[in-house]
Amino acid sequence: MSVLKSYNPATGELLGDVPVATEEEIKSVVAKAHQAQKAWGALDIDQRIDILTKAGAELQKESQKIAVLLSREMGKDFRRSYGVVAGSAGSISYVAGTVKEAVQPVAVYGGQATIEYNPIGVCAIISPWNYPVSMAHWMLIPALTAGNAVVLKPSEETPLVALAYVNVLNRVLPEGVLQIVFGDEEQGKMLVKSDVQLIGFTGSMEAGQDIMSSAGRGLKQVIMELGGKDPCIVLDDADLDEAVSFAVANSLENAGQMCISTERVFVESSIYDEFVAKACQYIRYFRVGPFTDQMANVGPIINEHQRQRILDQIDDAVSRGAKIVAGGAPHPDHFINPTILVDVTDDMDIAKYETFGPVVCITKFDDVEDAIFSANNTDFGLGAVVYGDYGAEEVASRLEAGMVGINTGAGGGGDTPWVGAKMSGVGYHGSPDGHRQFTQAKVVNRARW
Repeated sequence: MSVLKSYNPATGELLGDVPVATEEEIKSVVAKAHQAQKAWGALDIDQRIDILTKAGAELQKESQKIAVLLSREMGKDFRRSYGVVAGSAGSISYVAGTVKEAVQPVAVYGGQATIEYNPIGVCAIISPWNYPVSMAHWMLIPALTAGNAVVLKPSEETPLVALAYVNVLNRVLPEGVLQIVFGDEEQGKMLVKSDVQLIGFTGSMEAGQDIMSSAGRGLKQVIMELGGKDPCIVLDDADLDEAVSFAVANSLENAGQMCISTERVFVESSIYDEFVAKACQYIRYFRVGPFTDQMANVGPIINEHQRQRILDQIDDAVSRGAKIVAGGAPHPDHFINPTILVDVTDDMDIAKYETFGPVVCITKFDDVEDAIFSANNTDFGLGAVVYGDYGAEEVASRLEAGMVGINTGAGGGGDTPWVGAKMSGVGYHGSPDGHRQFTQAKVVNRARW
């Protein structure tokens, strides 16, 4: 039997292993999910919500234990890990309630017709390593609430915390409604090709393209978030302290390993020098280290391949004229020091390709038209931010992104969707329309008598 080994990215310590699923095992799991879905989907939605709420209570009980495992396996500091797990547990009842509202039948045409939102069947959720609990959770709970069964394939980097999360929920959920399979991209491809009706995926653009191609042959529904190269434009009338703190902190959050991390900062020339000076001061508050170091707030890079990719981007930028003004080498094993690069230009790899590392890339602009052009000059379009007063709304309206923040982060608040434009996503989750994507719409038309 082949196994998948999991390591602590901060130390290289072996944490455990899980069995890699074969193609036949994946087919068997999906078949079991179909059987379980029949009874689960036949329940009244309030019954499903009651069961899910009880599962959330179980998850809340285990939040600390799972958070420690999350920190050990992914590297996130414990405060953030605990917030993610406890927050996910506490949100189940609320999210399930919003799903209930979203999938209620809608009467149209004077009541002659009704739009129903029925379970779609079995959903495959393929989740990433950078937020291994919350990103799975955001799709898994709406899918289950709507009456579907779910097969989760977590990232090969974080299988243990995903297993712990699923095992706790399955203390309450009926057998077969939520299952988990392990492996790398090969197992992901097997799951996509299996008898599932929807694939929810968060990961790289390249993997998303493969999934969409494969899913297209079966005309399966897809919901995909495929990363970003998020810009932040700082205008000359911005609150400089707020702009600096956002740009630096959002570039370094989760060691930069975040889909909506700020990866490019464009600063108007009249405030550029002051912005850079303040950024160099502010970055001193960020310290690398393992989660056991209570003073550390920048964790390890998930693996050596990704770490070297980030270092290669930095080296390429410097070779093309960029300058390191804070941080930089020597970098500790498994980590990259928070680094500020200035004079970054559009032709550099670090300006074109997703970095996913703790690097603040700053570019000066004289004309806002140039900043908007550079911000949009990418295949990605997940998030974008503009800091400023006069003209900020106009700039925001021209940024090609699914989520745009004006003097705040791009992530939506409340029940807004998590949505990407261009090659950052297909479909979306969150919000009533997002919840409905986990269902099959059905129109029932009645004769008038």
